[in-house]
Amino acid sequence: YKAQGVVEDVTNRIVDHIHPGPYRLDWDSLMTSMDIMETFEENCCVMRYTTAGQLWNIIAPREFVDFSYTTSYEDGLLTCGISLDYGEVRPNVVRGFNHPCGWFCVPLKDCPSHSLLTGYIQTELRGMLPQSAVDTAMSSTLANFYSDLKKSLKT
Repeated sequence: YKAQGVVEDVTNRIVDHIHPGPYRLDWDSLMTSMDIMETFEENCCVMRYTTAGQLWNIIAPREFVDFSYTTSYEDGLLTCGISLDYGEVRPNVVRGFNHPCGWFCVPLKDCPSHSLLTGYIQTELRGMLPQSAVDTAMSSTLANFYSDLKKSLKT
């Protein structure tokens, strides 16, 4: 999946809200928990997080364990990740898997107080799910992601 939108803020502040850390649980309505399991340096960690059930719980809550890395990219920032086979799966959730994913955030050339945020998401929710349900859930999740992020940045 690819998601792209203009966000009214500077790249550093946007990525501070996206990458693993204290802001993410405050605004991302899909995430229900997030734990930093291991930190390698300030911008590099292994995190475990759970997502809420979707589509009236047709898609049950999911757990992911991802390696996450944030670095400079052109004039902006890139935060990327990939799932790891790490630790025990918690009860009452399905362990999903993220193939290489990333969010690129670069300032708009003609308006540096705004940024272009582009996400590439390759997720396997796993479990017995019809692809149409996954596609519907992903489209609404990504739309909500941008909406929730924009609201959070205004506060």
